[in-house]
Amino acid sequence: MIIHAYDKLYLEKARTALGRMLDFAVHNLKYDLSTFFELFIASSVANRFEYGDFTILAGKSGIELAYMVLDETGADYKRLPPRFTAGRSEEYWTGWALAYYQWLTAIKFSDIIRAVPIREVCALYSPYHEMDIRHFADKMNELCLHRRTKTRLKQLRQLVGLSQRELAERSGISLRTIQQFEQRKRNINKAQIDTLLPLSMALYCDVRDLLEPLEQTTTE
Repeated sequence: MIIHAYDKLYLEKARTALGRMLDFAVHNLKYDLSTFFELFIASSVANRFEYGDFTILAGKSGIELAYMVLDETGADYKRLPPRFTAGRSEEYWTGWALAYYQWLTAIKFSDIIRAVPIREVCALYSPYHEMDIRHFADKMNELCLHRRTKTRLKQLRQLVGLSQRELAERSGISLRTIQQFEQRKRNINKAQIDTLLPLSMALYCDVRDLLEPLEQTTTE
């Protein structure tokens, strides 16, 4: 079972809003793409996106989101009347595609961008804007797989200060299963909730914090 970030009902509106937000920030407000996305991650807007707040996903335009980000982070700006770029800009596509990938994997935007910087995501515009969005997701998975060393599970376990055996005893999940997740021999994104929930409770984290920004073929 794959846990998506929120109900698919809101996905298209979320993609449009995030795409328009980046387009407006770069082309109207004249922000550098990387600088603005760092502000986005630092604001509550990113977190509310990640956890499916429908008032953000479907209740705000991209322009409203851009101003929310700037207001929350204390950035200086001058309110401008929106001017729409002709067609889809690369920045629009970047937000549109990233919103899909975040929904698909339920991984935090900060973790995604730590593995694949926003400018590199934008550089995927050609040729991926002409392809099915699933090809973009596959490419992102490939990039994340090669660049991430520790799994989220291992990072969280070490942060709490538990050995694999101690985590197994505390959670009731077998030691072998934990080892397979950490070695990526089994895909934790496909684990059942009755496996993920005890692990999250033992590690004092949200279930989504355990998930990886990749989809791997396993021998389960």
